[in-house]
Amino acid sequence: MDSCYRARMATVDKTEQTLVDRWRDILTLHARTQCELDRTLHAHGLCASDFEVLDVLSEAAGDGSCSYRVQEISERVHLSQSALSRLIARLEKDGLLERALCPEDRRGVRVALTAKGRTLHGEVLPVQRAVLTRMLTD
Repeated sequence: MDSCYRARMATVDKTEQTLVDRWRDILTLHARTQCELDRTLHAHGLCASDFEVLDVLSEAAGDGSCSYRVQEISERVHLSQSALSRLIARLEKDGLLERALCPEDRRGVRVALTAKGRTLHGEVLPVQRAVLTRMLTD
């Protein structure tokens, strides 16, 4: 190998390593933040994924639609369809949300917060935001 090629490969390796290091930093920050959210929200009977679903559904109430299709939620909370279905079933059992068939498509399901879900979301929102502030601000 000539020295020009070795120098170029060293630069590529350094660039790649910088990207890999950056990616690992993102993963570490995500994992730490997720763990802290889970730990903190546990006192309220929720985990981070539970809260994310409640938070997404609270936005539906704010935009006037009052509910989202399950697929719309899955695009925003980054859970598999089966994991999201189990989570929704549990939150429904706890009385925090309700499901109904989509009037526009009988195969689809719409999900909305119940009054109990809205109340719990409102109580936990400042707690979740405080964790995000603590974990994500430099």
